[in-house]
Amino acid sequence: MASLCGRIVLAAAKRNVTYTPVRFCKMMNDPIEHATGIEKRELLAKQAGNPDPFDMRVFKRGPGTKDSPNLIPSAFDARLVGCVCEEDQTYVQWMWLHQGQPKRCECGHWFKLVEKAPV
Repeated sequence: MASLCGRIVLAAAKRNVTYTPVRFCKMMNDPIEHATGIEKRELLAKQAGNPDPFDMRVFKRGPGTKDSPNLIPSAFDARLVGCVCEEDQTYVQWMWLHQGQPKRCECGHWFKLVEKAPV
């Protein structure tokens, strides 16, 4: 009797399950429609033509004097910056930059944080 009940329940469960074949799906939905929060703002910025909305790219150092320091954009009051002092150096010299205070690296280059609109 127990095996008969088990077969009936199994058959009923199989009958009520429906499958959607993949062949009816013509295309994938747009990821912007599903994104929310900061991910959506990042995707919209990339769509608008800004490939690096968070300014994570590597900046080439300019003259780096005290009068014309290397300008580093940031939407916050402080930012961690890495400086490769020499071309063949195998490590990065890290330092914190704070808004309004230019800072000198050990190699002699000056850096200054400038305000940037947040994403």
